[in-house]
Amino acid sequence: MAKYAIPGAIVVAGLLIAGAVFFGTGDTPNNTNQQEQADASVVLPVLESDHILGNPNAKIIIIEYSDIDCPFCKQFHVTMKQIMEEYGQTGEVAWVYRHFPLTSLHPDAVGHAEAAECVAELGGNDSFWNFLDILFENAPGNERTDPSRYGEFAELVGVSKTSLDACVASGKYTDKIKDSFNTAIEAGGTGTPFNIIVVEGQEPVAFSSALPYEQMKTVIEQILSSQ
Repeated sequence: MAKYAIPGAIVVAGLLIAGAVFFGTGDTPNNTNQQEQADASVVLPVLESDHILGNPNAKIIIIEYSDIDCPFCKQFHVTMKQIMEEYGQTGEVAWVYRHFPLTSLHPDAVGHAEAAECVAELGGNDSFWNFLDILFENAPGNERTDPSRYGEFAELVGVSKTSLDACVASGKYTDKIKDSFNTAIEAGGTGTPFNIIVVEGQEPVAFSSALPYEQMKTVIEQILSSQ
């Protein structure tokens, strides 16, 4: 297994630029947020089964464990889209999306994740990312995605409602989503979005927070300048 990492001091400096923001966001079971030391033994390398936006061999890989009904995940999704517009085109940053459904807070979260996985199977990687965009855009803030709209949204990204319904009903992705959840917990995740910034060769750094664009940009620039 590949071992990922970045200079921890660099990330600490970037993440703590605005401590009130860092410690005050995130959808967590115990309402706490903190910088966390990710466990390299359970931070899985990027696999073909992952949903990745950008170059898999990018200098920086940001693994996001997310809950589709989490309002802070919706905020961070916008941040990461901005980051990818700036750094994804150059191959410097890649974004990996994994599921971390907090069902005690969001009872439909597993269903949302299953629908997204089915869209990926039926429509491919672009359809998966476009489907996420639509889910977040149509249920902003604390609003929750209505499962009855899966088919409507899927058709917008080129996937038939009938095929999606059959896939979701099969429950074929339940184990994958459970494994993703368990891996997030084992890696130190306590809330969403739970993010792990990785660069090959050092220990990964993780944080549960929806950092705004400017803070994420600062962290990325510090990492790139250190290489």
